[in-house]
Amino acid sequence: MKRALISVSDKTGVDTFARQLMNLGYEIVSTGGTAVFLEQNGIPVVPVEEVTEFPECLDGRVKTLHPLIFGAILGRRDLPEHVEQMKLYNMRAIDLIAVNLYPFRKTILQKDKTRQECIEQIDIGGPSMLRAAAKNYQDVLVLCDPSDYERVIEKLRNDEADVNLRYELALKVFEHTAAYDAVIAEWLRNEAEAEGLELETGTNFTASYIHVAKLRYGENPQQEADYYRSAIPEPGSLTGAEQLSGKELSYNNISDTDAALALVREFEQACVVAVKHANPCGVGLGDTLLEAWDKAYASDPVSIFGGIIAANRTVEADLASKMNEIFLEVVVAPDFTAEALEILTQKPNLRLLKLPDLTSGKVQKRLKDILGGLLSQDEDNAPDDLKWQVPTEAKPDDSQREDLLFAMKVVKHVKSNAIVLVKDKGTVGIGAGQMNRVQAARIAIKQAGDKAKGSVLGSDAFFPFPDTVEEAYKAGVTAIIQPGGSIKDQDSIDFCNDKNLPMVITGVRHFRH
Repeated sequence: MKRALISVSDKTGVDTFARQLMNLGYEIVSTGGTAVFLEQNGIPVVPVEEVTEFPECLDGRVKTLHPLIFGAILGRRDLPEHVEQMKLYNMRAIDLIAVNLYPFRKTILQKDKTRQECIEQIDIGGPSMLRAAAKNYQDVLVLCDPSDYERVIEKLRNDEADVNLRYELALKVFEHTAAYDAVIAEWLRNEAEAEGLELETGTNFTASYIHVAKLRYGENPQQEADYYRSAIPEPGSLTGAEQLSGKELSYNNISDTDAALALVREFEQACVVAVKHANPCGVGLGDTLLEAWDKAYASDPVSIFGGIIAANRTVEADLASKMNEIFLEVVVAPDFTAEALEILTQKPNLRLLKLPDLTSGKVQKRLKDILGGLLSQDEDNAPDDLKWQVPTEAKPDDSQREDLLFAMKVVKHVKSNAIVLVKDKGTVGIGAGQMNRVQAARIAIKQAGDKAKGSVLGSDAFFPFPDTVEEAYKAGVTAIIQPGGSIKDQDSIDFCNDKNLPMVITGVRHFRH
C-alpha cells in the first residue's frame, strides 16, 4: 500500500483529496488538526506519532521532525543501499506529500498580533517536509497548493504522474518556500528598523512578490509582462488601488502612474501631477484641486494628452468636467464624488483608480535590475533647504523661495539632465533626459514661451559652465536654484551678480537615471 502524508493549514478541498487518494489505495498519515479534520469527515488516518513512536510536543513545534518521517521521504528507491537502510531502520516509504504552511503572512498583516504570536506562525516542519519531498521528486509527489489536488488525482488515476509532473511540482515547492522565507526575513528586517536597531545584515537581499496579473504586453507589444505586488503591502502603493472604471492597466500605465504618485506625495497642498512617458509634463499647486489642475494643464497642454493624472484630494464634478474635455489614460486620486464618477465614466476606456492612502506611501529603497544583478539605494528624500546658501548679492524673496523649493521637488522626479521652470507654484517648462544641461534648459524655455518671464529655474545638478544661467537670464528667469559643487561655480555666481539675479545653492544633487 502506498502512503501519503497530509498536513495542511489551508484545508480547502483536502477532505475530498484525501478520500480520492484512499480510493486509489493510499494509506493516509496525518498530523494534529489535519488528522482531526479528516477523521471528522470519515477518512481514517494514521497519526504521525504512531509512525514516529514519539508524541507531538512543545506546543506542536515538534511533530514531524523525525528520522522515520524524513527517511521515509528522502530515501531513494533506485539505490539498493538506501532501500536496505530504510528496511533496517523501519522507514516505510512515503510516496506523496500534501503540505501547506502556517499562515505567517496573514498573521503579520493583523495589527492586533504580538511579535511572539507572529513568530509562532513561522512554520518549521512544513517547509522541511516540502523541501525533502521536492529534493526526492522522482520518488515522491509533492503538493503545496490545493489548486493542484484535482490535477494530480486525475494523473494518478490514469497512471500519468510522470517525471515531468513531479519536476514541475517540485519546482513549485522551492518557489513557494523561498517566497515564504523571504517574507519572514523582510518582516524581521522591518521590525528591527522600526525599533531603530542597527544590524550587521545585508549580505543577501531577499524579497517576496505575489502575482497580480498577466499583462497584455510590456513596454512594447513584442514584450511579455507580468504585474506583481509586495507580499508585505506598502501603504499608499499603487498595488492597493481600487480600479473603479476603464480598461485593464497596461505595463506603461502602471509604470507612469507610479511615477505620478511619487511626485504628488511630495506636496501637502492641493496638487495635480500630469505624467507622460515617466516624466512629469505638468505640476500645479493650489488652494483647490481645480486651481492645481489649471496650472498643471497650462504647463504643457499638448503633452498632457494621453497622460496620467495623480491628484491628492477627492476629485469633484468641476475638475471631472475639465478632465473629460481631453483624452487621458489614467486618473488616480484618494476618492471621486458620485457626480465626478458619473462624468468621468462617460469615457469607458479611462482608468479611474481610487487610492485612499495615496499620500501615506513613502518609498525607502529603490531597486533597479541590471543583467545578472540588482542595484539598491535609499530614496532621494534629502531636503533642499537644509544646507541652503545664497552666494549671490541678490537674495530671493519669499515668493521666489517657495517657487524655488517647488522646482526642486519637481526636478528630482524628472529624468536627468533636468531643468524645471516654475511660476506661482506651477510648472511652466520642463526639459528632461538630455545629454547636456544647456539643451535641457533650452527645451524647458521653449516650452514655457512667454511664461518663462518671471519664472524661477531649478536644476538637478550643478552648472559646469555659466551657459545655462545665461540662457535662463535671456529668457526672463528671475531666480535660480541648483546643487552647486562645480569647480567653476564662481563663474555662474559672477554672471548672476552682474545681472542682479539671485541664485541658491542647496548642496543636494538630484540625478535620476
